[in-house]
Amino acid sequence: MAAYKVKVATGTDLLSGTMDSISLTIVGTQGESHKQRLNHFGRDFATGAVDEYTVRCQQDLGELIIIRLHKERYSFFPKNSWYCNYVQICAPDGRIYHFPAYQWMDGYETLALREATGKTTAEDTLPILLEHRQEEIRAKQDFYHWRVFVPGLPNYVHIPSYHPPVRRNPNGPEWSGYIPGFPILINIKATKFLNSNLRFSFIKTASFFFRLGPMALGFKLRGLVDCKQSWKRLKDIKKIFPANKSIITEYVAEHWTEDSFFGYQYLNGINPGLLRRCTRIPDKFPVADDMVAPFLGEGTCLQAELEKGNIYLADYRILEGIPTIELNGRKQHHCAPLCLLHLGPEGNMMPIAIQLSQTPGPDCPIFLPSDSEWDWLLAKTWVRYAEFYCHEAISHLLETHLIAEAFCLSIMRQLPMCHPLYKLLIPHTRYTIQINSIGRALLLNEGGLSARGMSLGLEGFAEVMVRALSETTYDSLYLPNDFVERGVQDLPGYYYRDDSLAVWDALERYVTEIITYYYPCDAAVAGDPELQSWVREIFKECLLGRESSGFPQCLRTVPELIRYVTIVIYTCSAKHAAVNTGQLEYTAWMPNFPSSMRNPPMQAKGLTTLETFMDTLPDVKTTCITLLVLWTLSREPDDKRPLGHFPDIHFVEEAPRRSIETLRRRLAQISHNIRQRNKCLPIPYYYLDPVLIENSISI
Repeated sequence: MAAYKVKVATGTDLLSGTMDSISLTIVGTQGESHKQRLNHFGRDFATGAVDEYTVRCQQDLGELIIIRLHKERYSFFPKNSWYCNYVQICAPDGRIYHFPAYQWMDGYETLALREATGKTTAEDTLPILLEHRQEEIRAKQDFYHWRVFVPGLPNYVHIPSYHPPVRRNPNGPEWSGYIPGFPILINIKATKFLNSNLRFSFIKTASFFFRLGPMALGFKLRGLVDCKQSWKRLKDIKKIFPANKSIITEYVAEHWTEDSFFGYQYLNGINPGLLRRCTRIPDKFPVADDMVAPFLGEGTCLQAELEKGNIYLADYRILEGIPTIELNGRKQHHCAPLCLLHLGPEGNMMPIAIQLSQTPGPDCPIFLPSDSEWDWLLAKTWVRYAEFYCHEAISHLLETHLIAEAFCLSIMRQLPMCHPLYKLLIPHTRYTIQINSIGRALLLNEGGLSARGMSLGLEGFAEVMVRALSETTYDSLYLPNDFVERGVQDLPGYYYRDDSLAVWDALERYVTEIITYYYPCDAAVAGDPELQSWVREIFKECLLGRESSGFPQCLRTVPELIRYVTIVIYTCSAKHAAVNTGQLEYTAWMPNFPSSMRNPPMQAKGLTTLETFMDTLPDVKTTCITLLVLWTLSREPDDKRPLGHFPDIHFVEEAPRRSIETLRRRLAQISHNIRQRNKCLPIPYYYLDPVLIENSISI
């Protein structure tokens, strides 16, 4: 008779426990136990409990390889879900086996779990293990399907049992997943088709509602969300400031008109990846030396500053020609500006010329700092309006949320739980599919922000993303290359660059240690069919099979795999933090980041006044809707897991466990360095402090 000591850990989130009957079957290399019910004749499997049992077998089962958890009806109790963290078994010879689960069992079902050692297909020799990994992948692919949301954008998760209504627009793309209503109940409606393993925890769901509800109600009670009038005075906009103001929120409201702060935002604001060094003034932006000479300092000229590398360009050509909609009964307006900036001897990035169209001409003047106060301010505000779309549509929604979701779904569909890459990547997928389901409902439906708060509306907002994805390249996602390609690798005061490269380096070292442990040679990479299927599916479903993207369709070497995995983890964590965490701080003061403009771009100088400036800004209702959504989607998440903190035990080998601890030490040092630096800065930059970065995109 052989006795196996069993520990079963139930999740700690509220409602993780179950009253259903749980039984266990243990499978070893020398036999299989009988199915045995785990029962203390009392309360088993309560939330947060680690229950201990003894399973007796007629013979030693040999090396343990698989267990089966059976969830069945118990007496008269109604069916309820159970979240199992893990099962740990101590064999008669004293060896400890770990079986990670970290998933829900919703119905009456059987869940087969493998022993936790990470293995590729090549390392599995037993037929039962090969069959198990194949069946796991087959089951997940049968359950999780790809679905087209908007043609030209990354595809997203589709659950076969869910059939969302379709809104057909004869003048635009077909919008599947259309959900009316805004915004309190959108969470339920947008995510009811997700199974429990993709949904927020109870705590996170509750906090999401509690954050959104009171602010929306406050706007409603004050009549602001129904007011279609212009703001009467700039200072009135402070009436809708969130109660929890920060240093940066206040700084933006006080300094938003200053040229130095305008330029600073290109380096350390919420869209810090757009600026490029300019070596030649483009023909479409005919800035002459005599126009900008007064702003370059004595003893120099435009050509000299170009040659020194001190001239930079922000080009919003990707926004050109997109039609606008009406908001609150008034036609909205749009432009695709160009902005020239100069890096001065004191290190300030200063705007020196703005053109509000991609086509120069007599009705498209080049605005200069020497123009009237309101002309220059409105020209800069038009640029900030363009920033809104490049940030929200491209840098934020497309390049982090939608691309990360494709990464997540392909991980679930192509990699079994025992695969080393699954173990490495699964912490970086947590809650991403749920928050994207909410995001699609909040941003891309008739009741959402794009339809009620943006000049471009649903179709225009999507068109910006479609254009951007068509230009996205693999090299652009490789962070070190991006800075060099844009010519900003040595730009002073670029804290985003410094911090992002530090975090990237820590992640790349961590990935290198894990990958080289499981893949000792290039042949191991090239010969892993599950890895190759994962890469091919990302190319097909995320990049839509576009070969000009440069995205690999296969990986052949260890360095190629390290780069690929580092891109995935960085995109799902730090890249999102850089463009998301500061949203509220930079958008709460609406003139700094307007989502709509109600008058056309200026075609002549000297006509702008305070009154015309206020009449061009979004009205009160549009401002409130935009702030409400951005406030909800940028709040620090509850139930968060900071970068490098992996409470779910997927790796059990000593080498990867050591690598995790090393990663945490490196990230802690980066955090310390950032906080020390920020003590000396008038505007602290902390969006890439590892303490504030989440493992995954969950907000």
